[in-house]
Amino acid sequence: MIALIQRVLSARVDVETTHGEQETVGAIGAGLLALVAVQPDDGETQAKRMLERLLGYRVFADDAGKMNRSLADTGGGLLLVSQFTLAADTRSGMRPSFTSAASPEHGRRWFERLVELAKSAHPTVEIGRFGAHMQVHLVNDGPVTFWLDVR
Repeated sequence: MIALIQRVLSARVDVETTHGEQETVGAIGAGLLALVAVQPDDGETQAKRMLERLLGYRVFADDAGKMNRSLADTGGGLLLVSQFTLAADTRSGMRPSFTSAASPEHGRRWFERLVELAKSAHPTVEIGRFGAHMQVHLVNDGPVTFWLDVR
């Protein structure tokens, strides 16, 4: 499981409705936006470890201005957005290969499990819509962006 996390002042995910209007399906204030890719061998161990890292990774400033506080410490929001393209193999050629990404069924299962674990452990968890074409809006704070890989 891979996550690209960004410390944000705010973030939201919009999808287009059947009537052509934009609908916000998930939104947070200050916290973390996590774009998440599931890989073929991911399962319970990877979902639990990813949640541990999302909630415990120290990317928020303490009183001295050092990145010493975690999302669990700050109580900020967590916006989880599925993004299989993070698992792309881009080492050669001019077109990405997605053989290292999970199948849609496997990806949905373990992304939804990550969401379930997150909602049981953290007070503010929002999500995008799995498999939908989404518009992700964010105000990056810093910018502070990290790549987490729990293979």
